[in-house]
Amino acid sequence: MLYNKNILITGGAGFIGTKLIEQLIEHNKITVLDILHRDALTHTPLMAHPNLTFIKGDVRDSATVKEAAQHRTHIIHLASIAGVDTVMNNPVLTMEVTIKGTFNILEAAEQVTTLERFVDISTSEVFGSYAFRVNEQDVTSLGAVGHARWTYAVSKLATEHLAHVMYQQRNVPAVTIRPFNIFGPGQVGEGAIHHFVVKALKNDPIQVHNDGDQIRAWCYIDDFVDGLLRTLSNDNAVGRAFNIGNPRTALTVHNLAVLIVKLANSESRIEHIEWPYTDVELRIPDISAAKSVLNYHPHFDLEEGLLRTIDWYRQKLQS
Repeated sequence: MLYNKNILITGGAGFIGTKLIEQLIEHNKITVLDILHRDALTHTPLMAHPNLTFIKGDVRDSATVKEAAQHRTHIIHLASIAGVDTVMNNPVLTMEVTIKGTFNILEAAEQVTTLERFVDISTSEVFGSYAFRVNEQDVTSLGAVGHARWTYAVSKLATEHLAHVMYQQRNVPAVTIRPFNIFGPGQVGEGAIHHFVVKALKNDPIQVHNDGDQIRAWCYIDDFVDGLLRTLSNDNAVGRAFNIGNPRTALTVHNLAVLIVKLANSESRIEHIEWPYTDVELRIPDISAAKSVLNYHPHFDLEEGLLRTIDWYRQKLQS
């Protein structure tokens, strides 16, 4: 755990950023830079906490980024365009925010003499459509040029390289994290579990793409935040990339929907709809590096995480 640090979180108003703030804010000064495109933060008590400063700004604005980065001890770079539908509808914006935004924040970080750690959040999608027990040294595999689906992964991979060379050549203490299917209470956006749970609680039909035989390993938000926090104070993490996820929770998307309906005591029916676009068919991480370097061990099994998530959304819908 960190104490008395001065932390900047870009994209900090989102799902992951808000959970990070919950863990860090009592003992550290937190500054959030965000445009509030996806907002899990502003309606929480965290916004009124004396240790929180909020800047409404865009990571594409280099002047704003440079000012926000001054005097920080830690920078956690979460800001990006995410969600398959959003990415496919906004491929240029997706690449602009990721590439230009990450360049701006790394360039600013280089000038911060107080900086102890820069954490860049990448994506498991850099491994392409088929990723079975992939580790950080495995070759990345991206889709064909012209498929908007892959603009997010391509831009994230580019910024991984940028963060790494900024460490090698300019001594920015950078760490890369590749999240694998994070879910939990408070999620905003287009995540499958978020979508399925809300539909199940309303007894609405749950739509699954094609046969639903795509396989994912799901990671509960508390486990992911634990892994990320471990990179902030572990000097052995600098200059490395880490898969953060939970390989024990793998199952098909169809069976995920079935399980959510069961746990929510829902009457929702599952509908299979045609999805003509490229998809990720298999995604299960090897987390050996995170275990050995960070002593990271995910604790939440899928059912417990889903029950907590269902309970949170049930209370939200009833309020």
